[in-house]
Amino acid sequence: MKKLIFKGAAVAIATPFTTTGINYPELKKMLEFQIANHTDAVVIAGTSGEASTMSDEEHKEIIKFTVDEVHGRIPVIAGTGSNDTAYAVQLSRFAEEAGADAILSVTPYYNKCTQKGLIKHFTQIADSINIPVILYNVPSRTGVNIKPETYAQLAKHPRIVAVKEANGDISAVLKTRALCGDELNIYSGNDDQIIPILSLGGKGVISVLSNIAPNITHDMCQLYFAGDVTGAAQLQIDWARLITALFSEVNPIPVKTALKIMGYNMGNLRMPLTDMESANYDCLKVLMSEHHLI
Repeated sequence: MKKLIFKGAAVAIATPFTTTGINYPELKKMLEFQIANHTDAVVIAGTSGEASTMSDEEHKEIIKFTVDEVHGRIPVIAGTGSNDTAYAVQLSRFAEEAGADAILSVTPYYNKCTQKGLIKHFTQIADSINIPVILYNVPSRTGVNIKPETYAQLAKHPRIVAVKEANGDISAVLKTRALCGDELNIYSGNDDQIIPILSLGGKGVISVLSNIAPNITHDMCQLYFAGDVTGAAQLQIDWARLITALFSEVNPIPVKTALKIMGYNMGNLRMPLTDMESANYDCLKVLMSEHHLI
């Protein structure tokens, strides 16, 4: 069985910005809120963190800051993916040196690659570091989908331990589990599929919802692990409309808006992301109020 980095809910944490950079005092508040409310791990500099519009210096700085602030209380997983294999290796090595517990590495986007290319890309990254690798499969963003047979090949590498699966295809998850067994831990990459993926042996979720409701996302997983499948499923159902609202526009537009509504000084979204449409904003705010988040 591969090393389990965390079991439960990891927050794919959003990044608060100033007009000139990253708002570290506000990020510190957000991290402390997450830890106080039982988040099981934190993913820094991922999609929700707007890593794609960070400078190289910012990307490295925010990883180091988060590792230092969390100080071993929960695992820190650093987003170090790139469509440039050489740069992904460089950033992954930095994350290891900074003290990250694992990296999250997305499939190459835009230039894309074949399944053979995915195997070579992720193998080269995993060979370059000594900390675990979580693959990130999100074909709606990258245009590349990791096939179950490819997972089976990648799972042979001792440091490729898990996947954040956001392809939305439960049948493919089933096939991946059948082919890989315990050699590849699966985390849901979609908040609306937490319980379905847990039911297939998943180990948790890397969550957007956890930004604003860490206790709920944690509890959803822990109820399932404790054998209360009905209770866990009911939480999934009860929070379904708010989860939908958090994806009513491209992530992280809604979740950063939700954090602003909760009082966090998130600053502006970085272009090309734009402010939330008024109708979606109103819906999000109503649902947050119904769940007593504001």
